[in-house]
Amino acid sequence: MKRNTFYLLAGIVALAEVGIFWLSVELERPILIQVAFVLGVLLLYVARRRVEERLEDERTAMITEKAALRTLEVSWVVFFAISLGSAVVAFSRPLGLRPPHPPDPNVTHALIIRITEPDVLPFDLFGRFAIGQLVLLCLMIFLYVGFRMYYARKYGEWDRDEEQD
Repeated sequence: MKRNTFYLLAGIVALAEVGIFWLSVELERPILIQVAFVLGVLLLYVARRRVEERLEDERTAMITEKAALRTLEVSWVVFFAISLGSAVVAFSRPLGLRPPHPPDPNVTHALIIRITEPDVLPFDLFGRFAIGQLVLLCLMIFLYVGFRMYYARKYGEWDRDEEQD
């Protein structure tokens, strides 16, 4: 497989993931996007190993390594700071768990299923948490790309190699 074919495949997989995410939200089935994401990553991993052209040499490996390390260093500080803030918000208000309802005197059986009641934990808690995680993930990707560009300029990844002339 050629390198451009791999990049095209990666774009197609990304578009399919967006569509599956939408379908997962519509059907309220998170397992769809979770399984699709793992399968997409595995597909791209297998496809990348079949690329015939050279994707990486020693210099690009060093640039990738340095960019990944700097991304990790910055990300854990940001994640920890946001987690501390989230913990303060979570512990400064009730946890949203309601006490059990008293039994209904008109019902004779023991099991009562109440479908019309709101969820025990509101969307506010889990919805914001999930969106927050996605925002942090995007920040991490942008950090990696930024560090990758910085180290590529610093170590001359985009310069012409003497062996290619």
